Amino acid sequence: MASFRPGQCIGVAAVLLSLCLGANGLSFHLSPGAKRCLKEEVHKQQMVVGQYTISEGDPSVSLLVTDQAGHTLFSKENAKQGKFAFTEDEFEVVDICFVSHSNAVSGHIKSSREVKLTLKHGSEARNYDQIAKAEKLKPLELELRRLEDLAQEVVNDFQYMREREKEMRDTNESTNSRVFWFSIFSIGCLVTLATWQVFYLRDYFKKQK
Repeated sequence: MASFRPGQCIGVAAVLLSLCLGANGLSFHLSPGAKRCLKEEVHKQQMVVGQYTISEGDPSVSLLVTDQAGHTLFSKENAKQGKFAFTEDEFEVVDICFVSHSNAVSGHIKSSREVKLTLKHGSEARNYDQIAKAEKLKPLELELRRLEDLAQEVVNDFQYMREREKEMRDTNESTNSRVFWFSIFSIGCLVTLATWQVFYLRDYFKKQK
């Protein structure tokens, strides 16, 4: 019967967690003069590393990364290949925009350019080779460190989901309470109006006699 050593078990667990929290990769074609923006959720104090590759051609393509407040996190004119990294103090939804510039004066034949983008979050964005060298970690210790970081991210994600669930529950309860009191107010107005109509009609018919 085959047996697993502790290092193998740790490696398997790390791979499984990596699949759950893996990097996001995509590719698309950008037409001349077009703009393509992608929205990415970034958790509090979470590092995000992006790697992009843009095929050769014309026109030039610029890259701009901004947060919801409009602050520029990364900017690159005539982008071709490279990396960018950033962290946020609070939960944010950032915009990653690729803009293809169309120059009517240029005589070059313009064509769509292929953009490849890979985003890594949290522990996936860390360079564990540098961490191992800086802290002089053995391979098994490094895998334990990576597994610990991955597990902590899972815990943080569950904590965030619980907080969001609580916020949604509080919002629903507040909305239900407002609807209830508005209904009571509406019923009170209708009862008051109906009572006024009854007394008004009674006085009217008395005067007609």
